[in-house]
Amino acid sequence: MNQDQYIRFDWAVKRLLRHKANFGVLEGFLTVLIGEKIEIVEILESESNQIDIDDKFNRVDIKAKNSKGEIVIVEIQNTRELYYLERILYGVAKAITEHIHLGESYQEVKKIYSISILYFDIGKGEDYLYHGQNQFVGVHTKDLLIVNTKEKNAIVPKMPAEVFPDYFLIRVNEFNKVAVTPLEEWIEYLKTGIIKPDTQAPGLGEAREKLKYYNMSPKERHAYDEHVNAIMIQNDVLGSAKLEGHAEGLTEGLQKGLQEGLEQGLEKGRVEGQKVIAHKMKLKGLSIQDIIDLTGLSKEDIENS
Repeated sequence: MNQDQYIRFDWAVKRLLRHKANFGVLEGFLTVLIGEKIEIVEILESESNQIDIDDKFNRVDIKAKNSKGEIVIVEIQNTRELYYLERILYGVAKAITEHIHLGESYQEVKKIYSISILYFDIGKGEDYLYHGQNQFVGVHTKDLLIVNTKEKNAIVPKMPAEVFPDYFLIRVNEFNKVAVTPLEEWIEYLKTGIIKPDTQAPGLGEAREKLKYYNMSPKERHAYDEHVNAIMIQNDVLGSAKLEGHAEGLTEGLQKGLQEGLEQGLEKGRVEGQKVIAHKMKLKGLSIQDIIDLTGLSKEDIENS
């Protein structure tokens, strides 16, 4: 019997998991990742969810509010960006300011969880999952600072991590092991699209039923196939561009320093590669908005490609 084929998570996030009936899939993923029960109350629509040519650093795939009123940002990135850390910082800062109104108390600032699912090599590291928080450590004593805060007319201690954002970086391509734990099963699905028939991982049971490829209509399957094809073209072109950029960067590096030359060559190759991708996508009939979603190029660049 043929193995079931499941929809890529990036497509599901954009098209299916925004519907309340499918919140269970996303809730399961977040519960396993964050380590506590997460219930999604609503998917938030704001300028952070929109693509704007003047706001290129903030391309959030989904933004949700959980039952505690906290904000969860999920972003899936298929191709390399040189300034990704700056981008996720900007996205978190913008989410915070969007959800506190002028004149409100700072007490209304919401805790943010920023989750990045990365299908590219962001740098050196041996793990496939990295987690970071803000905390204040004694320079000499090495103890953690606990801040006094006022809640309901009482002074209570609070750890900075209860307020400052949590950042999760999932390096999908670095996962190379047999999936045993619920978290490992989720990462395996993100990387391969495989879900075990007997999975007990929260959310993956729902995903087996709701994210089957052949559950989509013929029209939806066609759009999905074009999406996957576009990503394959993009990765292929960017792979070639990376090699060309690497060679160009080496040449420039002899004059300005190896690292600077590599970065400039890679960036130039990435931009030119994106334009080639956009041209191929146009020939295949993809809409301008879909091409913007996949490449991050401006409408003007796409029309001129």
